[in-house]
Amino acid sequence: MEKELDKYIREHSTPEDKVLEELYRQTNLYVVNPNMVSGHIQGKFLEMLSYMISPVSVLEIGTYTGYSAICLARGLKSGGQLHTIEINDELNGMSTRYFALAGVADRVTLHTGRAQDVIPKLDRTFDLVFIDGDKREYCEYYDIVFDKVRTGGFIIADNVLWGGRIEGEEAMKDPQTRGLVLFNEKVRNDHRVEKIVLPLRDGLMIIRKK
Repeated sequence: MEKELDKYIREHSTPEDKVLEELYRQTNLYVVNPNMVSGHIQGKFLEMLSYMISPVSVLEIGTYTGYSAICLARGLKSGGQLHTIEINDELNGMSTRYFALAGVADRVTLHTGRAQDVIPKLDRTFDLVFIDGDKREYCEYYDIVFDKVRTGGFIIADNVLWGGRIEGEEAMKDPQTRGLVLFNEKVRNDHRVEKIVLPLRDGLMIIRKK
């Protein structure tokens, strides 16, 4: 039933364009942990969200091969800029190539390094932040970016449901899962924001700064 619903959702959504389709395929063929790529439906959701917000400035933590960055960059206001951070420089060639093929290279600035080192050097306020880096460090990312998000701005965190592994005693034994559990509780108890968790793919938390 779930596969049938997934098929129905894909058939009733705008198709993946050729550039993203190729990027998704190349990621699955040649890159380690290809399940990390956003993919068609989540990518289209991020693109739609970006169009709705029409941000001038976007920050992404965790570029990977560039799929989600392309989707988010498409919704930028004219003259807007997306800053994306990736710790693995071996992926930069692929992401840069597809930024160009997608026609967003002039709107994307790729930073290589740890987000904790890069973000403090970015002297700007962000309308939208997408967190999709090391799950163990989600709480750190949140604390570092919070003051750089404008009032009324959004933070989106990926993988917050983690395949359903975020509940129970076992959750705290795995460092990645523990990081997500702690992050979810941190945001849950943060009265400076409004938040909602969506069961899209591996779970998206949408956070609005009051």
